[in-house]
Amino acid sequence: MLQANGLTLCSDLAGAGPDLLFLGGTGWDLRATPTPLQSPLTRHFHVALFDQRGQGRSDKPRGPYTMREYAEDAAAVMDALGWSSAHVVGYSFGGMVAQELAIRWPERINRLVLAATSSGGAGGSSFPIETFLPLDPAERAQRGLEVADLRLTPAFQERHPERMQQMIAKRVAAQTRFIAEPGAREGLAAQLAARADHDTYSRLDRITAPALVLSGRHDGQAPHEVQMPMVAKLPDACHEVLQGGHNFIHEDTGFYERVTAFLKDERLETRQ
Repeated sequence: MLQANGLTLCSDLAGAGPDLLFLGGTGWDLRATPTPLQSPLTRHFHVALFDQRGQGRSDKPRGPYTMREYAEDAAAVMDALGWSSAHVVGYSFGGMVAQELAIRWPERINRLVLAATSSGGAGGSSFPIETFLPLDPAERAQRGLEVADLRLTPAFQERHPERMQQMIAKRVAAQTRFIAEPGAREGLAAQLAARADHDTYSRLDRITAPALVLSGRHDGQAPHEVQMPMVAKLPDACHEVLQGGHNFIHEDTGFYERVTAFLKDERLETRQ
């Protein structure tokens, strides 16, 4: 439990090598494994992951929350760990936080990976998943799956009803596993509200670190077309499309290889 930015934040570390802060997505919880702490990244880097405010076993202060506060939390975690700088990988919501962090403290970011995320504003926003929150758990799960993976069309669901029901049940279980804990519902709602206000597009040119932007080929939540303006706006960025939907970090077996190579400034053949 780290004391950071006036909060108690649940964190964990694994691996050895250069420091790497991994910022996870909406609702991420260290108890829901596997996480990047159980990934190949730990063979090459000293990886830190923490439950962001409103999530997991970290503090869940009364909202509203802001993206600036999330970035300040991340910087304060680095301070608590004694890291003056680090590589930063941000996935989905964590990619939004990573942008704010890199804009406000560019000197602290060595290399930056932005996966399945967007800049908001004039650059284009990720799908407003906060609109699913009032739905009953099964409908919320189904709608979320359909947006996260554009291959899950009505025709697919008609052909594979049992498979789709299994996927829905698994997502419902994941989304409700810890939701009865004190403050969990309110924390999730506050996080999603902060996400809805995310807008870094006009400030992306303040990021000085080399950046790798990763898209999922079938991702409807952070689709390719809302990532390309972000790539163009960043001063030093490259882009790659990986296989899978929004969850390509688990679906594409090469995800961690690509991230590792970029962070080490190694060259890998670009995949089509």
